[in-house]
Amino acid sequence: MNKLLNKIICGDCIEILNGIETPFADLIFADPPFNIGYKYDKYHDKKEKQHYIDWTRQWMTACDKVLKPTGSFYIAIGDDYAAYVKIIAEDELKLFARNWIIWHYTFGQQTKNKFARSHTNILYFVKDKKNFTFNDFAVRTPSDRQLVYKDKRANSVGKMPDDVWDCFSRVCGTFKERQNWHPCQMPELLLARIISASSNPGDCVLDPLIGSGTTAVVAAKYGRNYCGIDISQSYVEKTKERIAQIRKQTKSSENLYLNPMEVDEIKRLFVETGLSIVQLVENNRRLEIFANQFAVRMNNHKKYDAGQLASVIKDFIGWDKKS
Repeated sequence: MNKLLNKIICGDCIEILNGIETPFADLIFADPPFNIGYKYDKYHDKKEKQHYIDWTRQWMTACDKVLKPTGSFYIAIGDDYAAYVKIIAEDELKLFARNWIIWHYTFGQQTKNKFARSHTNILYFVKDKKNFTFNDFAVRTPSDRQLVYKDKRANSVGKMPDDVWDCFSRVCGTFKERQNWHPCQMPELLLARIISASSNPGDCVLDPLIGSGTTAVVAAKYGRNYCGIDISQSYVEKTKERIAQIRKQTKSSENLYLNPMEVDEIKRLFVETGLSIVQLVENNRRLEIFANQFAVRMNNHKKYDAGQLASVIKDFIGWDKKS
C-alpha cells in the first residue's frame, strides 16, 4: 500500500487497484467521464452503452476491493448512468446508500429542444452502514433561526445541509482555481465538504480517475493522505504541480494567523451560509455567529477573530466597501 500513498500514478486504475491485496482507502471520490463526448487527453468519451456500463462495473469493483471496511465511496455521475451506478453499488458490491445528492448549478449545458441540464448526481455509499466516518461538525452551517429570526430555539452548533447542494458554482474559465488544461473540473469547495465530512486527518483519500487533480489537491491541503490515478501522463504531471504549489503555500503560511485550509474553510462556510457579503460583514451579530460556527467547524478550542474572518471573505469576493 505504501507505494500508492501520496502518489499520483499514470496507468489504468482497474489494473493498478486489482494488484493491491490490502484495503487502504478510507474515502474514495470518483468523477468518471459521463460518456457524453468530452474531449479528454487519452480517453474517448463516447463508448457504446454496454461497453461503458461494463467498464463502470470494473472500476467500481476495483475501488471496492481497496476500500476499508469503514470506508465511504462517493461517485459523481450524469443522469444517463446514475441508476446503473446505484444498482452496481448496492446489488453487486453490497454497498449501503446513504444519500443521492444533487449538485445543482446555475449555468448548465445549453440545449435547443429540451430543458437544459443544470445538475450532477453524487451518490454516497458506505461499506458498513453502522461503522463509518461522518463528521457532522465539519459541514454544519448557521440556520435562518440564528441569522435572520434571532430564534432562541436555534441549535447553537448550526444545522445540517440538505441533499441538494446549490451553493457551489461550476468552475468557470475566469475562476482563479480553473485549470485550463482539463475540460471539466470539480470545485475545490465541494470536494472540501466531502473530504471534511467523510475522512479524518491522516486518512487516505483515493481518486481512481484523478483528471484535473482537485481531489488530491484538497486532500493534501486538509491534512489527508491521497492517491490519484489517471491514464494521461499529462494530467498526472500537472496534478503533481498543483499539489507542489499547495505544499509550498502551506509551508509559507506556518507563522500566519490562518493556514490555507482554514482560509478555504472560511470561504466554504461563507458560500454555504447563503448571505451576501454586505448582509454578513456589516452585521456584527451575524458575523459573530459566523465566527462561532467556524470554530465549531474547525473542531478546536481556538477563538477566531470575526474581523480576521471578514477580511478573508472580502478578499475572496474582491469586495471593497469604498468602491
